[in-house]
Amino acid sequence: MAPSSRTASLRPDLLIGPIAGPRRPAMRALPAFALGALAPLAIIAAGALFPPGPWYDALLKPAFTPPDALFGPVWTALYVANAVSLGLLLRAPRSVARTNALGAMALQLGLNASWTPVFFGAQSVGGGLLVVVALLAAILACVAWLRRVNGWAALLMLPYLAWVAFAALLNLSIWMLNR
Repeated sequence: MAPSSRTASLRPDLLIGPIAGPRRPAMRALPAFALGALAPLAIIAAGALFPPGPWYDALLKPAFTPPDALFGPVWTALYVANAVSLGLLLRAPRSVARTNALGAMALQLGLNASWTPVFFGAQSVGGGLLVVVALLAAILACVAWLRRVNGWAALLMLPYLAWVAFAALLNLSIWMLNR
């Protein structure tokens, strides 16, 4: 007996989520999430080329500077959120909003990747400040575009936005203390 239209509409792979749109089988999601993980992994690898070192240790820092041991776990969690957000974006149907969100995502990831070589590599606190302010603006734009495409992808970026705002304040404070 052929399934009725009512039975066919109850298939799990055709369910409609409130934010994410049509649900697809998990195996089809893997390439999008694997691709989404590549950009943050590349940023982590590039950042490892420019460790803080003695130059950074000698800088005056504000009292609210977190311990060095906190940065690794926090950035790891934020990069995972970035990867999942990008994976959700890549799975979204093609649209102008998706294209703009992908552009904003690429811009903010590029700025994120450039901060470490500028701040630690070039030992430029002022240059790092310029990059982190631009990064903050790019993340705001990214969240705005993501919200139009996938609400969960946008929500995943909010802790990152908050941390980069804190990082901008920290960078500004270091610049003011050391000029």
